[in-house]
Amino acid sequence: MNDMSIETKPMDVTEIVAQLGQRAKTAAQKLALATAEQRNQALHEAAKELRARTSEILTANAADLDSISGKDAAFIDRLTLTKDRVAAMADAVTAIAEQSDPLGRTLASFDRPNGLKIDRVSVPIGVIAMIYESRPNVGSDAGALCVKSGNAVILRGGSESLHSSRVIVACLAAGLKAAGLPEDAVQLVDTRDREAVKLLLHSTDTVDLVIPRGGRGLVSLVQKEARVPTLLHLDGNNHSYIHSSADIEKAVGIVQNAKMRRTGICGATECVVIDRDIAAGVLPRLAQALGDCELRGDAEAQGILPGIVAATDEDWDTEYLSNIISVKIVGDLNEAIAFVQDHSSGHTDAIISEDMEAAKRFMTAIDSAVVMHNASTQFADGGEFGMGAEIGIATGKMHARGPVGAEQLTSFKYLVFGTGQQRP
Repeated sequence: MNDMSIETKPMDVTEIVAQLGQRAKTAAQKLALATAEQRNQALHEAAKELRARTSEILTANAADLDSISGKDAAFIDRLTLTKDRVAAMADAVTAIAEQSDPLGRTLASFDRPNGLKIDRVSVPIGVIAMIYESRPNVGSDAGALCVKSGNAVILRGGSESLHSSRVIVACLAAGLKAAGLPEDAVQLVDTRDREAVKLLLHSTDTVDLVIPRGGRGLVSLVQKEARVPTLLHLDGNNHSYIHSSADIEKAVGIVQNAKMRRTGICGATECVVIDRDIAAGVLPRLAQALGDCELRGDAEAQGILPGIVAATDEDWDTEYLSNIISVKIVGDLNEAIAFVQDHSSGHTDAIISEDMEAAKRFMTAIDSAVVMHNASTQFADGGEFGMGAEIGIATGKMHARGPVGAEQLTSFKYLVFGTGQQRP
């Protein structure tokens, strides 16, 4: 159960994952029959638990932080919880509870000439396995979104966040119990054994969907090993393109925020692309605004700022997740589009421009999940999109794309109503 540390039990990891899957499958069947009011009550109660147990969560998080070494500042930032971050987690759970019910919606309705009435309605997916790295708040967001959408979830967080994750999952379980719903609807893979990830990816009998959220290594493992359908969240090699028509002061402020607000999140800008016509006026001001951020530029950028590091071909395809940004100078909008299309990971890209036609052309041409105009790429977030939170940014093109909220965690089925029809 959720209050048991499976790690301390003399149980093979294969058996651990099998039991988690069976319990999740049973819980999903019960959760699918729950009312919207019950699911919302569970989330409101879970939010109360998160607030009431803030000190316990922070103590657990301190234990996580004490157990790591040799990690960079961005990793530590992703792992770290504060009073404000725990409060934000609880607020996100409350916001999810207050959204409209994603289940039972009639997506389409049509009548056939033979008198059959057919409705397409939204339903839960079933059991979701969420595999993520280092950020303990992801467990809270994912758990809440799955409960809202009627799905059971098995959470496999990074081993570095295990202490924090235990308390967070206990809070979600308490909320489910208070609402009369099965606590097994949100479970934690409470072991550091990495074999558990592969076993989840092979759990075709119990898991309906796997969502990985982490670095390229995790995603590559999922792509290689998954037997279960996946919803991929790839890395965020994001671009901010400053068009020749841009308001320079606005552009500098946007890019500074897009890069430096939090360098370790997937929505951070990793490359700034600047039109040649304005580069000499923009780049020195941008470098000053970015402060201790290391700039790696092409030959033209180095000509404007001789002190910056020479960019390599590898830089154009790198998600730094740190205080490093690459700089590419281009001749015009067409060259910018071609460059971004070649190097973007398909997560989030932005144009900063006062020319609406240029903005529309860029936004139409760039094939990313999120494309922005005159805004920081760090707005690529489910909470900022009004979803309360997100389970990830889907960079594929099937089922869901962009921030994945409760609505995107549903499937559909057809309900067919007849009056005795028989097919000839």
